[in-house]
Amino acid sequence: QVQLVESGGGLVQAGGSLRLSCAASGSIFSINAMDWYRQGPGKQREWVATISSGGIPNYADSVKGRFTISRDNAKKTVYLQMNSLKPEDTAVYYCRGMGSWGKGTLVTVSS
Repeated sequence: QVQLVESGGGLVQAGGSLRLSCAASGSIFSINAMDWYRQGPGKQREWVATISSGGIPNYADSVKGRFTISRDNAKKTVYLQMNSLKPEDTAVYYCRGMGSWGKGTLVTVSS
């Protein structure tokens, strides 16, 4: 059974940075695309970014130019580097891949 565990969330001031990690179990990590989603207070869960098995990223327009998704297949880990954070980035961030979701990590951006 695949397990995804996010970490790296916290409280940061607007303009600051955070790096999220998602550690995965399972031997099929390297051949799967991995996604980050987020759900802000009172909002629906929304897609943030995807990285293909070959390392090609795609981003939602709302984070393009500020967030960077990357992966380390040897460590079975996907990252989300978040720069120039805004209060509207406040959300629980979830990792998804291999048919599974993580439990999320909370990011709070203060103004």
